[in-house]
Amino acid sequence: MVKIKATNQALLGPLQQVTGIVERRHTLPILSNVLISASGGTVDFIATDLEVQITAKASLEGPPAEGAVTVGARKLYDILRSLPDDAEVALEAKENRMVVRAGKSRFNLQTLAAADFPRMVDSKDAARSLTLPQKALKHALGLVQFAMAVQDIRYYLNGVLLSVEKDTLRVVATDGHRLSYAAEKLDHELESLEAILPRKTVLELIKLLSDTDDPVSLTIGSNQVRFSFGGIEIVSKIVEGKFPDYLKVIPTTHKNRVSLDRVVLAQSLNRAAILSNEKIRGVRLVFTKNALSIICTNNEQEEAEESLTIDYDGDPLDIGFNISYLLDVLNHVDSETVTVTMGDSNSSALIQMPGQDDFKYVVMPMRI
Repeated sequence: MVKIKATNQALLGPLQQVTGIVERRHTLPILSNVLISASGGTVDFIATDLEVQITAKASLEGPPAEGAVTVGARKLYDILRSLPDDAEVALEAKENRMVVRAGKSRFNLQTLAAADFPRMVDSKDAARSLTLPQKALKHALGLVQFAMAVQDIRYYLNGVLLSVEKDTLRVVATDGHRLSYAAEKLDHELESLEAILPRKTVLELIKLLSDTDDPVSLTIGSNQVRFSFGGIEIVSKIVEGKFPDYLKVIPTTHKNRVSLDRVVLAQSLNRAAILSNEKIRGVRLVFTKNALSIICTNNEQEEAEESLTIDYDGDPLDIGFNISYLLDVLNHVDSETVTVTMGDSNSSALIQMPGQDDFKYVVMPMRI
């Protein structure tokens, strides 16, 4: 039997933090549930999809509670979200039911045994740890996550490479057509290590990490990585496989360089994209002396052209790209301008933020 009394606000925050990984439909019904484990003055909310497990803690101001039970995560979250923040909530579970009471409201939910909840087993191998500010990790992941593959048969591309070498943390994502790289300096040197984080882990980290200097602790083993920060713990499996050699992909010898206003370029691309081919999403960038033409056409022989005056004195270039890949990077960086470095029409382009060597975005050309 479990009895918990707390303000709605105390319970809703931690429950919301773990509910993001709960799938609405599962072949294993208990994976749609959240494990509520009470001990003394704290309650742990735990959710998992067998690949990632998130634990968030709530503090109880009322009487201590003991026991554990699982209940439908989305249903409980929707119930608590519909109640006032300052409502006094009582959760009482016995046998296979949980009653949620708040004021004159009462909800009767079905439960499943806590013993059947598939908690992830802690890895026992030797692990290495590092600590860095939450905002640093969140910023780095945010700069690369959009380049992750989605359900690619090359499963090691469906995530982000996390690499530590000496005093530098690097995160890299690629789907085979473009690559995004970001780096953060650490306050001390570490042994080299690499781990590929699953897509869902990356997205949950970006959502849950704060934009502060508060620390996040990473513990990386051979098949598991653990993140601890602000009362939240995320345990994730590591994707097996060999990540591509990203250093070979980043061009270093291109000579045609141009600096472009990020917002103006994004607005022009968005307008041109209206008449792009919906399947291939192609756009031609035509560079001539101090001018850039952005051209999109579609199967109906319709055409959009945008002309920009720029400071460019390189080789004349007519190069095609997937317009979505260009807009992705422009929407995720925050600099006023971006620097684009190119070789020829058959070479990949390198996009950077001026004066920041810790971010690189490589996009492959396409024939249009």
